[in-house]
Amino acid sequence: MIAAIIAAAGSGERFGASIPKALIQLGNRTLLQHSISALSSVADQIVVTAPAGYEDQIRALVGTEITVVTGGATRSESVRRGLAAITSADFVLVHDAARALASRELAARVVASLNSGEVAVIPALPEVDTVKIIDAQGYVTSTPDRASLRRVQTPQGFAYSVLKGAHQNSADATDDAVLVADAGHKVLVIDGEERAIKITTPHDLATALQFMGHAQSFSTGVGVDAHAFGQGRELWLAGLHWPDEVGVEGHSDGDVAAHAICDALFAATGLGDLGSNFGTSRPEYAGASGVKLLKETYLLISNAGYSISHVSVQIIGNRPRIGARRAEAIATMSAALGGAEVAILATTTDGMGLTGEGKGIAAIASALVTRNRS
Repeated sequence: MIAAIIAAAGSGERFGASIPKALIQLGNRTLLQHSISALSSVADQIVVTAPAGYEDQIRALVGTEITVVTGGATRSESVRRGLAAITSADFVLVHDAARALASRELAARVVASLNSGEVAVIPALPEVDTVKIIDAQGYVTSTPDRASLRRVQTPQGFAYSVLKGAHQNSADATDDAVLVADAGHKVLVIDGEERAIKITTPHDLATALQFMGHAQSFSTGVGVDAHAFGQGRELWLAGLHWPDEVGVEGHSDGDVAAHAICDALFAATGLGDLGSNFGTSRPEYAGASGVKLLKETYLLISNAGYSISHVSVQIIGNRPRIGARRAEAIATMSAALGGAEVAILATTTDGMGLTGEGKGIAAIASALVTRNRS
């Protein structure tokens, strides 16, 4: 089991913002949502440490499958509170929400090193500038060899028992690797990535947007789908079969998550909608799986000259519980979309409406696509 703690309790003071830094928008999502997207493909449980007073706002943003706790006065205290909320884990990833563009591939490489037997793994980049050590008066005292220096990033990965033990003395540090090393454990450094910059100032945000855009033309779309439960139907959701759940009515298999993503992609590319492409007028799609429709949608938009930058879907319903199969669902839908980055969130409506009354299930999806250069 892999758990992830996202440290998101920092203020936006240095950014000049009146809201916590994790809630600042980068493109069409907050820094926190970007970070969740990268970790959700590898983590079985995600814990977010929120600024005091913003817990409910963040819960509404991230959905009920993600644990939100109040962060501490320091980063280390926030991580300790996150550790206390973990139910079960072999490994723990600790990530700064401010490093919003750290990729899921980077998280996967950290996990791979842990699985190979390492107990502490951190990504980092070589130092390219000459670094000086100075005294209290500002005079240079030494110049370390930059060949042995690294600029450390997150997510950092640890064996759960090692990280928990390192935090038992309640010490503070700028990152968890310091505490783990002080406790006598070896820390492996792997290659980081340039895009995993720490977004602290408006200039950093502008740099991050360049990493996202690469001067390509972006467009976005939103898709919504809902189906009522129907006796005798099997439930297919997020590309997966849920054998112990009641299914929903529909022309195809009724996979609301897949359908919402298809509509979001069609909206972003101007290629019609789910009905015009796969509706009842197309009998060959009767009973079609959500995975089949995702593959067909991917083919249509690819042939039209578009690439998927990211898709996100929030499933709305009292059941099934998505968390235990989130990684499996992400992998399934990503594969159907040519390996695109996919995020899955889940929430309820507190007893209100079709989903809250237990009569059905719904989903809302957003898509970010790029128009390929000719």
